[in-house]
Amino acid sequence: MSASDGNFVPPLGQRSLTPNVIAPDGSEIRFSVDASQGATKSSVVEVTLAPGEVTRPVRHQTVEEIWHVLEGAGQVWRCPPGVPPETVTAVSVSTGDALVIPTGWAFQFAADPTTPFRFLCHTTPPWPGENEAVPLEYGGLGDATV
Repeated sequence: MSASDGNFVPPLGQRSLTPNVIAPDGSEIRFSVDASQGATKSSVVEVTLAPGEVTRPVRHQTVEEIWHVLEGAGQVWRCPPGVPPETVTAVSVSTGDALVIPTGWAFQFAADPTTPFRFLCHTTPPWPGENEAVPLEYGGLGDATV
């Protein structure tokens, strides 16, 4: 079956037991939905950060992300372009919370010490590759541990 014969059915995504990649911020990424499942305008991954860990601060160049927390709790620092980063405070998030990382915003996140911090991340447009995330010198949660 193919898309041209009208009978194309995109395959299901399946969470990998092990990370597919380590993100530029140091978190573990497990692919869920992307072009392999027929997605053309967005992608979904599962992100995990071990208990007590702090990511490296980064900024995305072209994508917007929506996060939905599946497990655990943590802190998320987000900083709009042109705002002095030291003036922005982090927010606490936990299971069931959702937030947006707008295009061009700096961000960094940390897991509470007792449980992994795990969330679904919807990216629009689809994740373009490893050069999307620009490393930053400053993050509102201190030094990275990953």
